[in-house]
Amino acid sequence: MRLEPVLVVIAHGSRDPRHAATVHALVRRVRSLRPGLRVETGFLDFNIPSVQGVLESLAAEGVRDVVALPLLLTRAFHAKADIPAVLREAPRRLRIRQAEVLGPSPLLLAALERRLYEAGLTPADKPSTGVVLASAGSTDAEAIAVIAEIAREWRHTGWCAVRPAFASASLPRTEVAIGELRALGCERVAVAPYVLAPGFLPDRIARGAAEADVLAGVLGPAPEVARLLLRRYDGARAPLLAAVGA
Repeated sequence: MRLEPVLVVIAHGSRDPRHAATVHALVRRVRSLRPGLRVETGFLDFNIPSVQGVLESLAAEGVRDVVALPLLLTRAFHAKADIPAVLREAPRRLRIRQAEVLGPSPLLLAALERRLYEAGLTPADKPSTGVVLASAGSTDAEAIAVIAEIAREWRHTGWCAVRPAFASASLPRTEVAIGELRALGCERVAVAPYVLAPGFLPDRIARGAAEADVLAGVLGPAPEVARLLLRRYDGARAPLLAAVGA
């Protein structure tokens, strides 16, 4: 029986130790959901092991098939350029398929709501609560459009209003979006960070949320996020297995 492709989760990396700790917690949850699957973690920058180091180690062990999964919420520069460039430098014996980025997905909306409820809201609060969907930001127009569309979609699930905001590169900032929701007449305002792990930009989101009534935690190792990783893995592994007649 052929072994499943190894899942290599590719994280950005950060000087903030909370980032790697959160990534590892998420990967542990993924492993717990599918105990037979080998899951490795590689970082693009700042942390070890590097993506290249992980791939070289797998090749040295004799691994053949790999699914490389970008731990990213939008398809911006890292997914379009950085990660493909790293994968092109992988050992030639590896067959690698790059999985889709995580977002958008209903599972991410479910994880966002989980974090808001953990921060003190209840489903009964939705009609009177405005939400700031606060992302890291990007210079990629496609990524920004996706965030705006997620906010529009999320609004239709019962919230008073939802506004996108960005910690860098794009506008509005979190504090401005909070003011817009107040002006709309929302009784309370909550900020939902659309980020996977703590770090410099999530901290900026938190500072911008000073005037909000509720600040949710980062998505981190939410069960929905772990399930989504496996969904993206399964979507990428099927062509790999088909190519070798598994």
